[in-house]
Amino acid sequence: MFRRFTVCLIIIGGLGAADAQQRRQIDATPFAHAPCSVLDGQPCTPTFCSVFNDGPCIPEIFYPYGQNLQLTIASVPSRDQAAKYRKPDHDLDTIGDLFAALRSCWAPPPAVIAREGMQMSVRFSFKRSGEIIGTPRVTYATAGVPTDTRAAYLKAINASLAACVPLKVTDALGSALAGRPIAIRYVDNRDLGRPAAQP
Repeated sequence: MFRRFTVCLIIIGGLGAADAQQRRQIDATPFAHAPCSVLDGQPCTPTFCSVFNDGPCIPEIFYPYGQNLQLTIASVPSRDQAAKYRKPDHDLDTIGDLFAALRSCWAPPPAVIAREGMQMSVRFSFKRSGEIIGTPRVTYATAGVPTDTRAAYLKAINASLAACVPLKVTDALGSALAGRPIAIRYVDNRDLGRPAAQP
């Protein structure tokens, strides 16, 4: 009799635990919810998993801010982005100011040697004084584009950056920028009336 009673308790306990597991839903979307607390009485996503977790555990990941500064510059900005392509009328004090200055400097190659849909990315760093360290290095160029077209875009990029520097940065921004890699992707989205380059 005692054995049957024990077996029933184990079965009921197991069913209750399975029911609790079904009710406990985990939202794995980062930052879509509050982090877990010892006082939480509701499902949440923990910041780390423990051997004491009583169910599936998907830890919250705190994505760090990278040391890379990434920027995309279009040859023809959309209307809602046009304000971001105006050169600031003051010393650059924020990353937004820096990006606006770099966008305002871009002058794509003439249409006769340009390629619709062409993309090229370069990477470089600034000194504390707002000057470029070394020469921008190409990290990507649209595949299937002739060498002379690639050379024309690289020449336009180098000329645009040379016309832009040295940037007038504040001491605070200069200190924050010094040595940090900046990756800029240039996109020629002009309608040149010719077929786009194949990606």
